[in-house]
Amino acid sequence: MKAVAVNQFKSIPQVMDLPEPPVKAGTIRIRLAAAGLNPFDWKLVDGILENQMPHVFPMILGTDGAGVVESVGTGAGRFKVGDRVYGQMIHPPIGEGSYAQMVTVPDSAAIAAAPHSIALSDAAALPTAGMTALQILDRAGLTEGQKLLLVGATGGVGSFLTQIAKARGIYVIATASGEDSAARIKALGAAETINYKTAPVEEQFAGGADALIDLVSDKVNFEKMLPLVKKGGHVNTTQFVADKDRIHELGLRGGNFETKGTPASLDALRELIDNGKVTVPVDRRIPLDQAPQAIADSRAAKSKGKTILLIDTSLE
Repeated sequence: MKAVAVNQFKSIPQVMDLPEPPVKAGTIRIRLAAAGLNPFDWKLVDGILENQMPHVFPMILGTDGAGVVESVGTGAGRFKVGDRVYGQMIHPPIGEGSYAQMVTVPDSAAIAAAPHSIALSDAAALPTAGMTALQILDRAGLTEGQKLLLVGATGGVGSFLTQIAKARGIYVIATASGEDSAARIKALGAAETINYKTAPVEEQFAGGADALIDLVSDKVNFEKMLPLVKKGGHVNTTQFVADKDRIHELGLRGGNFETKGTPASLDALRELIDNGKVTVPVDRRIPLDQAPQAIADSRAAKSKGKTILLIDTSLE
């Protein structure tokens, strides 16, 4: 089968011909319609989990995907052959990912029935970014009418987060890099935008947010924005730069945030999609063999919205 993989850490991804993954007890094999690209995929190449989980080489990349169940192993009872599914394909050992024509995953993985109102290829872009957006917003505990300062709004997570917040009646103040980005994030539900290229956010926003969700900043810039949140408010970063002591000094709650992939979160996302509350902000759809260049673009932060790697469009 065709797959995008690396032969060692920190090497350049390549399109390879590799054996089809076997179906073992307690697993399902999925024929993939598409995979969604995430920055985490190239972080795997850099060895982000090298000392935490076993890896196999050639290491097939890819966390998110959507497709059709092709085979069900003994003891796997959640799905049947022909089911349309989507979710996070990552599992130990690392290296049996979704940038491939087929993937075998444990029956217990973060996989769920795919939304019925969108194409499988679009569903492939949802899992990691969508679950991150849903879970981090839940953590903030905001209610209707409260203000959220969202930093890094125009990427995949931010695009989903803005829509989910809008659906809950939350007032979103989003950062953007210019007029085009501002128009796009406003169309997704942001009430206000701040152009961070004209001046630092903390110089343009007077404060009074009920929560801060920061998807991009380093430690210094994250801490500069903490005073913009009301005492008792919630702050979270996905960049693992939060200093809990500093957050507590300012009378705030929160800290570093890590997504936990679960079928329940995928079910909640599917409901939002099928009820028309959330759309998938696709930047581009490209064939699998263009994945190496797309990964390079993601490293350079050139992507806006989600990149979808098309694998088998006949499954749509």
